[in-house]
Amino acid sequence: MAYQAAYKGYPVTIYDIDQAALTAVKTRINALRPSYQTDLQASDADFDAALSRLTYVSDLAEAVKHADLIIEAIPENLDLKTKFYQQISELAPATAIFSSNSSSLLPSQLAPATDRPARLLNMHFANHIWVNNTAEIMGSSQTDPKVYQEVVTFAKSIGMIPIQLKKEHSSYILNSLLTPLMASGMSLWVNGIADPQTIDKTWMIATGAAMGPFGILDMIGARTLTAVPLPAAIDPDGKITASLKQRLADGKLGVESGEGFYHYPNPEFQQPDFLKA
Repeated sequence: MAYQAAYKGYPVTIYDIDQAALTAVKTRINALRPSYQTDLQASDADFDAALSRLTYVSDLAEAVKHADLIIEAIPENLDLKTKFYQQISELAPATAIFSSNSSSLLPSQLAPATDRPARLLNMHFANHIWVNNTAEIMGSSQTDPKVYQEVVTFAKSIGMIPIQLKKEHSSYILNSLLTPLMASGMSLWVNGIADPQTIDKTWMIATGAAMGPFGILDMIGARTLTAVPLPAAIDPDGKITASLKQRLADGKLGVESGEGFYHYPNPEFQQPDFLKA
C-alpha cells in the first residue's frame, strides 16, 4: 500500500514501533521491483523515484505530524487498534483522515477510540494491489460523506478501483466471496478428499481462473490467514485453523517465504503442464 501510493507520486511515511520490522519492510518493498517492471512496465528510474518518496520512522509522533491520511494495517486485534487510534488522535493534525485496512473489524468498532469518528473509515486492499487493484471503502453511520468521497478520490489517484460499500459488513465483498472458496478447498484437503494440486486444477480448468484456492492461500500467506479466526460455520471442527497454524509453525508461509502449498517465485500451478492430465 505504501509503495503503491509512492509510485503514484505521494510522499509516504512508513511507521513501525520495531526498527527491525522497518528494515524488513525495506527489503520487501525492494523485492517488488521485478513485479512492477513486469506487470506495469516500470523502468528502474520509475521504481527508484517511488523509493525516494518513502520515509521510514519508528517514532509515531514524527510519522503522523504532517499526515493528511493515515492508513493503519496492524494485526486484527481490537485492543491494539484501539490503543493506536487513541495515540494518533492526540498526535495527528485535526484535518487528518484515519483509515483502517482491517479485514474483519468495522469502522464503528474503531470510532470510539478516536477524537474524530466523522473522519474515520475502512479502506481494505487486496493482495498484489498494483494488479489486483481494488480498494473496498466502508464508512460507519458517523463517517462524513465528504470524507468518504475524499478517500474514494484518493483510491482512484493511486490506481485503485474504489469498491463502495453502502453499509458496514465485516467481510466486505471480496472476503465474503473468497473465504468460503478457500475454506471449502481446505476442507476437502484436511478431510482427505483430494490433494491441494488436484483441488486447484479442478477449479482452474472448470472456471478459467488463474489460480485455485491454494494458490490464493499462498498469496495471502499463513501469517495473515491465522490472524483472523474463522467463523464456526466455516470451520466447525477447527481442522482448517489447526492446519493453517501448523503451516505457520513450519515456516511454510506462502509467497512470502518461498514455500507454501507451492514453491515460489515459479509456482507449479503456473507451469504449462499443470492443467494437463
